[in-house]
Amino acid sequence: METLTFKAEEAFVKEMEEAMSPSYSTKTEFIREAIRDKINDLEKKRALKALYDNFGKGRHHQTTDEDDRRAREQVAKEYAKKFGLE
Repeated sequence: METLTFKAEEAFVKEMEEAMSPSYSTKTEFIREAIRDKINDLEKKRALKALYDNFGKGRHHQTTDEDDRRAREQVAKEYAKKFGLE
């Protein structure tokens, strides 16, 4: 395991201690969870951006608006399930 060190203002540390009580017993546990949550959030944002970037592409195939809607719904369901958004 690698050790990370960072400095924080006293007011920020007090705010963090108030936020972590009573669910977390240590600052380390709280910070690890916060970083995990941030990483998950960034992954969700990247996945949604990829979905939006690819939305509507591939129009050279002859599909109906209804086919497109069903395909978008299926992709959205798959992403929601993968990233716990359902």
